[in-house]
Amino acid sequence: MQKIILFFFLTFFVFASKAQNIKLEGFVTDDSKIGLEMANVMAVNQQTKAMDGYSITNDKGKFLLSLKPNTPYTIKVSYIGYATFEENITTGTENSTKTIVLAEGMELDGVEIVREMPVSIKGDTIVYNADSFKTGTERKLEDILKKLPGVEVNADGEVEVEGKKVQKLMVDGKDFFDGDTKLGVKNIPADAIDKIQVLRNYNDNSILKGVENNQDNIAMNIKLKDGKKNFWFGDMTAGIGVGHDEERYNVNPKLFYYNPKYSINLITNFNNIGELPLTPQDYFKFTGGFRSMMAKGGSSFNVSSNSLGISLLRNNRAKEIETNFGAFNFSYNVTKAWTLSGFGIFNKSLTETETISTTSFLLPNSDEIASTENRNQVGTQENKLGLMKFSSSYKPNTNLQFDYDILARLSKQDEVGSLSRETIVMNNTATESIFTSQNQTPVSVNQNLSLYYTASPKHIIAVESQYLFQEEDPFYNANLASQPFNLSGYTAGQSRNDINQERFVKTNKLDTKIDYYYMLTPKSNINVTLGNTYSYQNFNSSIFQVLDNETVNPLTDAENFNDVDYRFNDAILGLHYKILTGKFTFTPGVSIHNYQLNNSQLATDYKQSFSRILPDFLAIYQIKKSETLTYNFAYTNNFTDINQLAEGYVFNNYNSLSSGNRTLENAIAQTHSLFYRKFNMFNFENIVASVNYSRTEDAIKTKASFDNVNQTSSPFNSAFADESISGFGNYGRSFLRNYKASVSARLNWSKFNNIREDFQTNVETLFTNESFTQVYNLKASTNYKNLPNIELGYSITINEYAGSTFYTESPSVKLDYFFLKSFSFVTEYEFYNYYNKDKSVNNEYDFLSASMIYQKKDSKWEYKVSATNLLNTTSLNDDSFSQFSTRTSQYTVQPRYIIFSLKYNL
Repeated sequence: MQKIILFFFLTFFVFASKAQNIKLEGFVTDDSKIGLEMANVMAVNQQTKAMDGYSITNDKGKFLLSLKPNTPYTIKVSYIGYATFEENITTGTENSTKTIVLAEGMELDGVEIVREMPVSIKGDTIVYNADSFKTGTERKLEDILKKLPGVEVNADGEVEVEGKKVQKLMVDGKDFFDGDTKLGVKNIPADAIDKIQVLRNYNDNSILKGVENNQDNIAMNIKLKDGKKNFWFGDMTAGIGVGHDEERYNVNPKLFYYNPKYSINLITNFNNIGELPLTPQDYFKFTGGFRSMMAKGGSSFNVSSNSLGISLLRNNRAKEIETNFGAFNFSYNVTKAWTLSGFGIFNKSLTETETISTTSFLLPNSDEIASTENRNQVGTQENKLGLMKFSSSYKPNTNLQFDYDILARLSKQDEVGSLSRETIVMNNTATESIFTSQNQTPVSVNQNLSLYYTASPKHIIAVESQYLFQEEDPFYNANLASQPFNLSGYTAGQSRNDINQERFVKTNKLDTKIDYYYMLTPKSNINVTLGNTYSYQNFNSSIFQVLDNETVNPLTDAENFNDVDYRFNDAILGLHYKILTGKFTFTPGVSIHNYQLNNSQLATDYKQSFSRILPDFLAIYQIKKSETLTYNFAYTNNFTDINQLAEGYVFNNYNSLSSGNRTLENAIAQTHSLFYRKFNMFNFENIVASVNYSRTEDAIKTKASFDNVNQTSSPFNSAFADESISGFGNYGRSFLRNYKASVSARLNWSKFNNIREDFQTNVETLFTNESFTQVYNLKASTNYKNLPNIELGYSITINEYAGSTFYTESPSVKLDYFFLKSFSFVTEYEFYNYYNKDKSVNNEYDFLSASMIYQKKDSKWEYKVSATNLLNTTSLNDDSFSQFSTRTSQYTVQPRYIIFSLKYNL
């Protein structure tokens, strides 16, 4: 396989090296012979009127163009504040050099040149001309983004620029489903896009932009073509097909309307071919644009989810998926100062799963296996998910801004499953069948109220408040042949052990803070913060048994139920000083906290009251305009919520029982991070590297006791620190205009400390475990308008857990070709080789998909035949690691589908 991969990449680069173009290079300077950085240089072919080459000068004013030999060109150069340069030349057969001197003066034609340039930079904004990167096979925004230098799109629709995640997507300056980029990336039509603007150091609040550090904030704005404004546009797709002896369908209308006053976006999708416009994973990570107010406050109090372990599966890990999806987004400018916006999303999915897995439970500090559980499991889950957001922003002038947002989440999740289980302990094997069901209907409402006011050029005040209301009601049922746990009040000797648990968790959390900024100088300010976090939670749970005669046996002993109230209060006084000196920005800070904690259960109160001083420090070294080095240091107090304080038993799974610890204290985390970024527009070289180290003392860890494969656990504060080191590096560049390549590596090492208790003797043993994950990727692609384009990739993932090492190697190739002015052909092949170190686990599988599209130029109708999983692969593999066990799994995936679809473009 390695030889095949090497052949692919050698073929790619040999083909690239044989390009018959010649080079024109030189410098763009001013009258004083000083190089002008980021001047736009382009060569227009006088015969075809096409732009054959473009360049953006580096910090010394150097440019490089790759042009056809013996061809007449018009060389155009523009730079803000200088007169436009234009000259006709004819290339020869040899490389040549040229120095271009710009004269200071009004630049009128330069605006047009900048507009035509494929890539240009103005301040913190990178502007990509979409048509310069299109080859004819693009259908959605995602297809264009993948071709842009410095931009990456992962399988989940998340966009990264220069190694940083894009946090906000806008269309013509209006929010597009704020809080997630996937809906836009997967649905905005490619033919509607004129420009793609990447907004670095973004802050949608102009009042705070100059006083806050925004180096990690990236937004993206999609500029529409003029013909798409003040008109409805979009497409309506309907498809039918066959697969696995069943009829398949896909109905996918999308409508968009934009004008300066308001915008409307409507996206729907109904299918049974495994397309998930919004997965349950997307739903639970959808922020709605709400940011963490207390991010620089030194405390972390996160409300955890009682998700019951309901599988949040992606479409490639399911046997069957049927989806009904609808989403609506709007923005309305009531006046020039007042804007209303919002969205509503509904998703219903029915999923069937089939999984074969092996879980190995480890002996403490040893590579030996104490027990093994083999499962063959099938399940069906139904997810009904709803998201609604409404926002109001009032900006009467540049000195005042008033915002209100409300985000509501509603969901109903049901899952039923059955499995056959084989347990192996000391060469003794036992088998049984188990049936489980679980459901929940959680509700959460998050509200934000913010006021920003510039009293004078030296005084800025920001008042922010967020309120979270959340209710969860998970129910769990397990029906086993064996009795997994000896609970007081339990009736033993039943033919089946039917165990049930109800839970109800209610949360009210209010965060409020006032920030005052005093501008000492135009390059320095002092920030004083007064803040408070208050949380009140209630946790109720009960366990009951259904006997063989169908009577209910409630387990009423104190250890089997919970009725807990928990109050948490954090009063904060923070002080930060920010100064820009030369190429450096320093922001040292400190926050003083007073904590008040009280949990009430078992008819008693347990209170804690203490204070902490927590420092933090940020340094930014602006090496060049597009090259920075950032260091960040912080101490953080991490607090658990009520879920780990409730001391009554809670069923996590049919083989996992846990109880809380009301005396838990906070963990103290020390973090260091170093981030380097360089984006060279001269050769589109993109370098990103980061190193992160964290050390957590008094970490909240797990003490577990195993009876065969059944685990009883409780949390405790560890006297031994947990540590982790992670690193990421990516090098990418475009060359000869039509080629793009990148290589990346991601490493993560972690050390965990837990306690394993012997079930028979109650002897406790410190359980120290380490994991080391390595992910390496190599990609190369072409981008021609009139030739077939190829994208080659290779990735390898290495997971090392407690004596076990698993490898996943995956070469891939993608071919797309636009030909005869009407046909688009796209095919993609992925091969996976999954194995462990001693090859006792070894599985090879691959996926092949293809599509052929026919659409005449200027026609509104499109005809498409597509097929997924052409090789009819039945399953895929992965592995995972918990702090007491390792697990390998094989998932049944969807079979081959062949779909014929018809699309009408509005």
